Amino acid sequence: MKLKTLLLGAAASVALAPMAMAAGHEGERGRDGEVKILYWQAPSILNPFLSGGTKDIEASSLVLEPLARYNETGEMVPFLAVEVPTVANGGVSEDLTTITWKIKDGLMWSDGTPVTSADVKFTAEYCMHPEGGCAQGAFFDGVETVEAVDDLTVKVTFNQPKPNPYGPFVGGQSPIIQAAQFADCLGAKAPECTEANYNPIGTGPFKVASFKPNDVIQYEANENYREEGKPAFAKITLKGGGDANSAGRAVLETGEFDYAWNLQLAPDVIAKMEAAGYGKAINGFGPLLERIEMNLTNPSPDLPPETRSTVAEPHPILSDVKVRKALSMAIDRELLTEVGYGKAGAPTCNLVPAPAIYASDNTDCLVQDIEGAKALLEEAGWTDTNGDGVREKDGMKLSLLYQTSTNAVRQDFQALIKDWWEQIGVETELRNLDGSVFFGGDPGSPDTFQKFYADVEMYANTFNGTDPQQYLAAYRCGGEPKPSSQWQGENINRFCDPAYDAMIDELARTGDLDARSALAKKMNDMLTKDTYTIVPLVNRARVSAHANSLGGVVLNVWDSELWNVGDWYRIKE
Repeated sequence: MKLKTLLLGAAASVALAPMAMAAGHEGERGRDGEVKILYWQAPSILNPFLSGGTKDIEASSLVLEPLARYNETGEMVPFLAVEVPTVANGGVSEDLTTITWKIKDGLMWSDGTPVTSADVKFTAEYCMHPEGGCAQGAFFDGVETVEAVDDLTVKVTFNQPKPNPYGPFVGGQSPIIQAAQFADCLGAKAPECTEANYNPIGTGPFKVASFKPNDVIQYEANENYREEGKPAFAKITLKGGGDANSAGRAVLETGEFDYAWNLQLAPDVIAKMEAAGYGKAINGFGPLLERIEMNLTNPSPDLPPETRSTVAEPHPILSDVKVRKALSMAIDRELLTEVGYGKAGAPTCNLVPAPAIYASDNTDCLVQDIEGAKALLEEAGWTDTNGDGVREKDGMKLSLLYQTSTNAVRQDFQALIKDWWEQIGVETELRNLDGSVFFGGDPGSPDTFQKFYADVEMYANTFNGTDPQQYLAAYRCGGEPKPSSQWQGENINRFCDPAYDAMIDELARTGDLDARSALAKKMNDMLTKDTYTIVPLVNRARVSAHANSLGGVVLNVWDSELWNVGDWYRIKE
């Protein structure tokens, strides 16, 4: 298949697809008063380029928008762009080295100033700045230049043919920020721009009225929003904190809130809540993966801060792939899924569990093997010389600190995994941290998942759209969080393999869909079953809940869950 004839996903067929109109969504902007949303992991910042936390990306998505994003079926639809560029419509060059976006005419920022190509160009400069740490840097992998052709035209040039050129400015993780607001926030200055990071000027249906980090955000309707009569709500209160149980109860049992995100609860608990009759749970499977991340660097507090958890200090235990494999072998994923998610989960060995075309047939990890794990540790030289149940090697105990966010299901997982690991001779210390802090991205905090001051950590992650190119590109050498990047970066494990980097480049220029599938599976397998750098546990459905009186909600597992909040409305009884 020739590269120039290929456009991944369904971009060509949906390039002109309009946003679906919600039934009953007619009338004056702000007519339905207030809607109340609960995110039990409280947002810490409203700049998705400075946080990889889903809570921050989604809270930002009410305000900041990309040129195009993915709808509930995974199809790409234009948002700030006139259409999705393709080879057929002339937006993608025949040699696949450039993509040219046309911005809709008349768009305004919420402050009333025009949106131009200069803002798009600036967004690229902001994320690609060599002195800054951009949490979404993989979206700009392979970008050579971004040029403002005219006020409403932007041309992106890649360093090689890109059959999938829809990385920059596509999806909730890669929105457009206003050049005027962030002009003095480039590079190392980015985290210091508190006003811009907490109160971004955007193009979305809402604008920030007030923001208390790790607590509550008040939004109000954007009077300059491009769609007449939208949003239906005048205000949004997004309350953060608490836990998944209290969030579910507030929507399903008491009716105090209209929407609750990420109900990471046992299925029977959700069913009992639904019986109260105030709302309903909604769910859908995508690539969301609960996983354990292995730290390949040394997080010891005895090290100086400039080298702690950096590639300068390899991990004294987890640098051995046999240890990492043994830890994976000891886990019973079937039981974890049954305990934590029921039908809303599926045990998996894959970093990319969906879409099916990219899911590897790797199933080796699905059968727990305690005895095999013990034998592997023996082979690696870890023995229980003292008879206390904890293995040692060269005077060092096989002892690990295992951290995650505070959540009932995750603490159940920790308890089970700690028991299995101790059965194979691994001393395991558990730590759980408030999700608002753990996923917050504050470069000054010692407790963020990016800083990774632990040996292993557990959380869930996903990617926008139906193609994992950017997701897999996150593991490029040098993309790890570190002091010089203000602890931003997507390569959480500090993984580095030139062979993997070569596959990132190969995937970027590979057009044939079958060849892309094979290559993505090979990359998935390198990170999981070859190196056990990432230990997948459960492919989780997204589960949230909304009040029966809230209309227009369309759950989206391929983009921000709040992607169509401008279409929400109050159902009148």
